[in-house]
Amino acid sequence: MSSNKDKNREIINITLDETKSTVKKTTDEAIKEIPRYTKAVNDYQEESIQAAKEIADNFLESQKEIIHSLQSLWIPYVENVQNSYWSYWSSPKRATENYARAVSNITDSTIASSRVANNVLFASMEAWKTSLQHARDNAKEFSRLNANFARTFENVAKDSLRDFSNRDIQSQAHTRQ
Repeated sequence: MSSNKDKNREIINITLDETKSTVKKTTDEAIKEIPRYTKAVNDYQEESIQAAKEIADNFLESQKEIIHSLQSLWIPYVENVQNSYWSYWSSPKRATENYARAVSNITDSTIASSRVANNVLFASMEAWKTSLQHARDNAKEFSRLNANFARTFENVAKDSLRDFSNRDIQSQAHTRQ
């Protein structure tokens, strides 16, 4: 009976050790992938910032060309009308300055939004990291509790068997008398 128990214990230990080895292998492979994931996040951030810059630059260049073309054509007429009827705020120069400020503000907002999104991403990653630590700690505690429960169950079962055996021996002694 004891050799069967030892054999079963050995099989269980081997199986659990193999599982532990598999988990270690899987986590080691995941750790090796971290630089690739880090590079992907960095590449994404750099690409987002570069794209925002290129979009703004291209848009501004096209607007510059359009404004220069229209200014050369319309400025003499508009200034003539302005001098006659309109106030300073309606001049093409003033409109161009206001437009340039608006585009600059949009570009700044786009980059700031990207920065905020990255901050949210990093905050989420920190929260995930904290959650993983809590899960790790809780798993250790549950494992400890389960092992304690199993030991307690084993001890109670042994005590019950011993008590039962003692009662059986005592009842056999009473029946002989």
